[in-house]
Amino acid sequence: MITPVFRRPLRWRLLLPAAALLSTLPAAAEPPAAVVEAQEGFPPLGTEVMVPDLKALADKAAREAAQAAAWAQVRRRYREAPTGPSVDTPSRPSIPAIALRPAEPIEPPPATSLKIMLDGYPSPRHAALFVARERGLFASRGLEVTLVTPADPDVPSKLLAASRIDLAVARQPLLHLQVDRGLPLVRVASLIAMPLSALVVPEDGAIETPVQLAGSRIGHADIDSRDVLLAALLRGAAIRDDEIETEALHFRLDDALREGRVDGVIGAMRHLLPRQLADVGLATRVLRIEDLGIPLHDGLVLLANRDHLAPQRDAIRRLVAAIEEATAWIANHPDEAWSLIAKTEPALDTAVNREAWEMVRSRLNLSPAALDQGRYRRFEEYLFEAGLIRERHPASRLAIDLGASPR
Repeated sequence: MITPVFRRPLRWRLLLPAAALLSTLPAAAEPPAAVVEAQEGFPPLGTEVMVPDLKALADKAAREAAQAAAWAQVRRRYREAPTGPSVDTPSRPSIPAIALRPAEPIEPPPATSLKIMLDGYPSPRHAALFVARERGLFASRGLEVTLVTPADPDVPSKLLAASRIDLAVARQPLLHLQVDRGLPLVRVASLIAMPLSALVVPEDGAIETPVQLAGSRIGHADIDSRDVLLAALLRGAAIRDDEIETEALHFRLDDALREGRVDGVIGAMRHLLPRQLADVGLATRVLRIEDLGIPLHDGLVLLANRDHLAPQRDAIRRLVAAIEEATAWIANHPDEAWSLIAKTEPALDTAVNREAWEMVRSRLNLSPAALDQGRYRRFEEYLFEAGLIRERHPASRLAIDLGASPR
C-alpha cells in the first residue's frame, strides 16, 4: 500500500458562521481574531492543517534514487558487453511469462542417410570408417551412415553406377577401368594413399619376377586385379594373355594357394594374406606391385555416382570431414583406436589383424579430401600406353576434391 504524502485535513467548519457573525457586527467593532486570521489566509486557531509527511517523502526519494541507480547499472553493462547487443537482446528486462504447459521438446533436424559398401570383408584398412561411426563423428554432422559388406568384391562399383548405394570403397585402378567402360564413377576421397595389393606366390615356387609368369595359373581377387594389375605385369614382361591361366577367387585367396590350385594370386592384401598362410605353414614371397613397374596410386578410395553427385555434395563433404577427424584421432591414439575397432567389429580381433594394424594405420590418409591430380593423370597415361584402356580421360573426370574452392 502506498503511504499518503499528506494527512487528510479537518474541514474548516467554523469559517462560514464566523463570516456571518462578522456581517452583523458594527463597522467599528473589531472582528474576532479567528475571523481575522481566516480573512488574512490563515486557518483558525486549533484547526488541523495539511502538514507534509517528511519521512514518507524521504523514503520515496530514496526508493527512486535506488531504482535509478539500478537502471543505470543495467544500461552500463548493456553498453559495455564485449560483443555488443545481439539482434534479439531486449533494451530492458522483460517480465517472465507464465508457462501454461511444458515446452515442446526440440527435435533435431532429420539426418541424411548414406549407404557405403565396402570393397570386401571388414578389415583394418577400413579403420577410419569404423572409428568415425563409433565416435559419433557422422552423427554429429547430421549423417546416418550404414556400412555394408558385398557378397562379391566386383559388385560395389556396379551397384553404385545403378544408384543402389550412395558410395563405394574401391581401389584407384578399378576407378580408371570402370570409367573407361562408361560407368559414372568419381573419386571423392582417398582413405589410403599407397597401394596395398601385391602378387603373392609360394616361397618355394618358380616365380620370382613377372617374366616367370608365363605358363602359370594365377588367381585374382577382383576384376581390376586381373584387368589392370596382372595385365600390366604381362605387358611389361611381353607375355601374351593366352600364355597364362587365370581364376577368379574372390575372398578365397588363401584356400587356393594353400591347396596348390594356383601358382600365385594377384591383388592380395600384403598386410593380411602372407601372415594368414604362415599360420598354416605356407611360406610366401610378396612382390609389391609398385616394385614391379606399376606407378604409385591410391590404395583405397571412396567413389560416388557422378550423375547424382549434385544433391549429395554437401552430405559427402560432411562425411569426408568426419573421416578426416577420425583418421587424425587414430594417428594420435593408435592403441585406443584398435581397442575401439576390436570392440565394434569383434571378428577383426585376430592375431593377423593385430599384427597388421601398425602397418595399416601408418598408411591411412590424413587428408582424405586432398587430390593429387598429377597422380591420376600419370596412372591414366600408364594404362593408356599399356593398351589397358581405350582413351585418356582428364583427371577432373576421374577424381574431385569437394572441399576445394571453385575457380
